[in-house]
Amino acid sequence: MRGMDFAVKPVLTGAKVVLRPFTAEDADLMWEIVRDPEVVRFTFEPDTALTRERLHSWYGSRSTARDRLDLAVTDRLTGELVGEVVLYDVDPHARSCVFRTLIGPGGRGRGLGTEATRLIVGHGFEQGGLHRIELEVYGHNHRALRAYEKAGFVVEGVRREAALREGRWVDEVVMGVLEHEWRASAPGGRATPGRPEGAV
Repeated sequence: MRGMDFAVKPVLTGAKVVLRPFTAEDADLMWEIVRDPEVVRFTFEPDTALTRERLHSWYGSRSTARDRLDLAVTDRLTGELVGEVVLYDVDPHARSCVFRTLIGPGGRGRGLGTEATRLIVGHGFEQGGLHRIELEVYGHNHRALRAYEKAGFVVEGVRREAALREGRWVDEVVMGVLEHEWRASAPGGRATPGRPEGAV
């Protein structure tokens, strides 16, 4: 990922999770995860059309995408796939990108999402040469806001009543973390790099 080329897909190992490249075989489990009511509530627009076939094609192509890094979040103890973390929308001149994640019901309430966030953010700074990583989150998604703050993100601004969800207006919160903030805070959950996909 040096020079913000996402062609090499790493395996990142933490105390609780392993982040690994996606395969087409993950699509069936991701189909169940993306249909979870909490994931729909906080992730997708109400009219987003997802099909199992589209997910098979999508996750089957993640290993060859050079412009983004999509990794499966798995429980280190059981190997269960519980969600995903993504770095995308890279600006090479600003050395920045956008982060997003979704965690299904099997991975909630155990710190897996927080650790997965720390692992991929650390990878982006330490191996990818990034200077800034940002995200957007709905203001009523309190679980995610806490997890992102634990992972080092700070609130940079609020787009007030920017989205209509379930019949009410909600805020969109912009959060970011800078490379020097990351290094100064030295958060837990640093990755143990595994063998990258395609490595000799």
